[in-house]
Amino acid sequence: MNASDPSPPQPPFWRSTPGIAAGMLLVIALFYLAREHYGHVSLLLPYAILLLCPLMHLLGHHRGGHGRHGETDDTTKGGRSG
Repeated sequence: MNASDPSPPQPPFWRSTPGIAAGMLLVIALFYLAREHYGHVSLLLPYAILLLCPLMHLLGHHRGGHGRHGETDDTTKGGRSG
C-alpha cells in the first residue's frame, strides 16, 4: 500500500493568489475609508479611548491580574516544596 498522497495539500484561502489579492483590495478600501472619514472619526477618538478603558480593565482581570496577590507559584499549583 502506498500511504503518500499524490496531490499536495491546498493552502488556506488567505495564502492563495485570490486570497492575497482580496486582502490587498481590503487594505486599500480600508485606507480609503479611513482617509475620507478621518475628520468625522477623529472627533470620536477621545470618547472611544474612554469607553475602551473599562472594557480593557474588565477583560484584563480574567487573565491573571487580580485575585492571586501574595500567593506563590507553589501554593497556586496545589503543592509545596519543602
